[in-house]
Amino acid sequence: MSEADPDADGRIELIAEFTAIAGREEEVERLLLTLATEVRHESGCLDFTPHRVVEAPSGPAFAAAAAATGPAPVGARFVVTEVYRDAAAFAEHLAAPYGADFNAALGPLIVERGSVLTFLSSLD
Repeated sequence: MSEADPDADGRIELIAEFTAIAGREEEVERLLLTLATEVRHESGCLDFTPHRVVEAPSGPAFAAAAAATGPAPVGARFVVTEVYRDAAAFAEHLAAPYGADFNAALGPLIVERGSVLTFLSSLD
């Protein structure tokens, strides 16, 4: 299976990432939560879970994890995990007007030129 192919069961899985401009984090969070409500109603959406990067928990059990954390800006970096039933469901998601509205509103609030998409393929 190549990088661009869906999982063996046809699902499309990806993460979307972006970094809020300093001081705009709460606006980005509100936009993202509103989008999540819309996307989760799509018939082909199996998962749409927005996350905000936070500091590693403290304590001895997390010491190694804290030392290995990446350079993502805590509090300003957002990651969304997404899973769609198949390519047609993902195409439907991309065509939704509220997605275009979200992207237009998000653009001026983030560091990147848009969401950075990474497509995934499950190992099991």
